[in-house]
Amino acid sequence: MKALTQIGYGGPEVLVVAEVPDPAPPGPGQVAIEVHAAGVHAGDVWIMHGEPLMLRAVFGRKRPKQPVGRDVVGVVSAVGEGVTTLAAGDRVFAESDQGGFAETAVVDAAYVRRAPANLDDAHAAVIPVSGTTALQGLRLGGVASGDRVLVIGASGGVGTFAVQLAAALGAEVTGVASAAKADHVRAAGATHVLDRHTEDPTTGSARYDVILDLAGAHPIRALKQILTPRGTLVLSSGTGSRLLGPIPRLAAATLMSPFTRRRLKPLVARRSGDDLDELRRHAEAGRLRPVVDEVVPFGRAAEAIARLQSGGVRGKVAIRVRDDRSAPDAAGASADAAGGTARRPAQPSSTAP
Repeated sequence: MKALTQIGYGGPEVLVVAEVPDPAPPGPGQVAIEVHAAGVHAGDVWIMHGEPLMLRAVFGRKRPKQPVGRDVVGVVSAVGEGVTTLAAGDRVFAESDQGGFAETAVVDAAYVRRAPANLDDAHAAVIPVSGTTALQGLRLGGVASGDRVLVIGASGGVGTFAVQLAAALGAEVTGVASAAKADHVRAAGATHVLDRHTEDPTTGSARYDVILDLAGAHPIRALKQILTPRGTLVLSSGTGSRLLGPIPRLAAATLMSPFTRRRLKPLVARRSGDDLDELRRHAEAGRLRPVVDEVVPFGRAAEAIARLQSGGVRGKVAIRVRDDRSAPDAAGASADAAGGTARRPAQPSSTAP
C-alpha cells in the first residue's frame, strides 16, 4: 500500500509517499479501515520536527517509531475477533495510533465510530483529534449556558471546534485570532473577536468564567487575573522551549492551582470512542461544522503539513487518500455556514493513488 513515511526529523522534506507492506490483518478487538481521507493536526507538525526534543525518547531517537497521521475516515474492510459493533462496509472515523496517512489503517475498535452521515470524507476526517481536544477542554472547564468563555487561538483546528461547541452550549464566546481570520471566528459562533496583534485580552476589563488557552503566549498569572473569582483556566499545549515544549508551563499551572480559588487545569486530551459519538451527534445536528481550508491529494501530503505549520490555515487541512464516496453537498454547506472554504484541487498529482 501507499503511505506517508518519515525518513528523519526535520521539515516537510523528510516526508515521502512510498510503497510499504500492508499492515497485518486486524487482531482481536481491532478493525482494518480502507482510508479515504485523513486530517492534519498540530501534533503531526511536532512529530515531523521531533519536538519537544525530550519526547524523542518516546517517539524515536532518529525518526518516529510510528508513522505520522492520526485522523482517518474510511470504510471498514475487516474486523478482528470479538468486534461486534462494527462490520465490513461500515463508514467510520477514528483516531489511529498506528499512522493514518496510509491507504489502510488498523485501529482498536474502541476508538472507531460511525462517521457523521451528513459530512463528506474530508470534513469527517478532520474531526477526531481536534474535536476531541476541544470537547474535553470545554468539559474540563465546566462550560455551561450563560458562561463567558475566552478562546485564545480561536481560528485553528481545535479553536474553531471549541468556539462552535461553547456557543452550542449557550456560552458567550470571545475569540482571539488575527484580524484576517475574524470573520471565520465570528461565523463559528463567537460574539466578540480580539485581534491578537493589537488587543491583549489580559489588559482589558472583561472577566471570563472559562479561558481555553490554545496558544500559550500569555503568562499564567496574567490570564488568572481576567478570570472571575471561581473561574477556570484550561491550558492546552502552546509554545515553549525546543527542549521541553509546553511541559514547564503546564506543570506550573498544576503547582499553582491549590493556592488559588480559581482553577488552573492542564489539558491532556485522550482518545475516546464515546467522545467521537458525541461529536458525530453534534455534527449531524448542525452544531459542529468542520471548516476545511483545503483538501490536498495524497501525493502532496507533505505540503498539507507544511501549510498547517505556516499558520495561514483557517480551520483544518485534509488529505484525500482515495476518491470521496460520500456526501460532498452536505459538507460543503456545513463549511460555508462556518465561514470556511473547502478548496479542492481539480486533479490529484501524478504520485497520488
